[in-house]
Amino acid sequence: MEACDDSVETAETHSLKRVEDPLPKFGKGKSKKDASQKPLWLTHPFVEATLVNGSLRKVVALPRYVDINEWLAVNTFDFFNYINLFYGAIAEFCTPKDCPVMCAGSNNEYLWTDGQRRTIKIPAPQYVDYVMTWLQNTMNDETVFPTRSGSEFPREFQNAVRQIFKHLFRIYAHIYHHHYDKLLHLSAEGHLNTLFAHFICFAREFDLIDRKEMTPMAEFIAELETSQRI
Repeated sequence: MEACDDSVETAETHSLKRVEDPLPKFGKGKSKKDASQKPLWLTHPFVEATLVNGSLRKVVALPRYVDINEWLAVNTFDFFNYINLFYGAIAEFCTPKDCPVMCAGSNNEYLWTDGQRRTIKIPAPQYVDYVMTWLQNTMNDETVFPTRSGSEFPREFQNAVRQIFKHLFRIYAHIYHHHYDKLLHLSAEGHLNTLFAHFICFAREFDLIDRKEMTPMAEFIAELETSQRI
């Protein structure tokens, strides 16, 4: 599993690139006019769907007398489990045929670096599987996420959490850009929007994701700011 960890970290400088010949957003055979339209999750009423009214800032703030690393660890576990559930709901539609590369829209493609440090394109479901397996193993590692009484968090713990949040964000972005319609059929848009708002609010509170990394969801994040949900 160490090789998998190294692969994810090594990919950082290569993982976000611009595609010169963008794919249409709404599938094959769509016109340029269709491709220029806003995705469903940026249109009304879907962009406003939520389970919580008001700002989530108080929810994510570090509670008094709670160690910051403990707070980061507990919330990281929760966000990991929640995104696992949402991806599971659309996994049957995220296939190598339908998602031949891991991307978030037409201009953001995520590459994988294997154990031999080769940067390669892999289908989205394979990318997600690799990432989630690595994250699960990382969170089960007592040297990174200690659970025993008296154990201390490692010096680089917060950097490890940043790595986790970066990759969880990519899965959120892929779901929004390529599988949001499937969640609409489940009437789960309010749940996803609320979870994403919570995730972004928490990440911003503790500086866990670079602004550049959030580019694929920048418009939606701006909507969350305008509506004062984050």
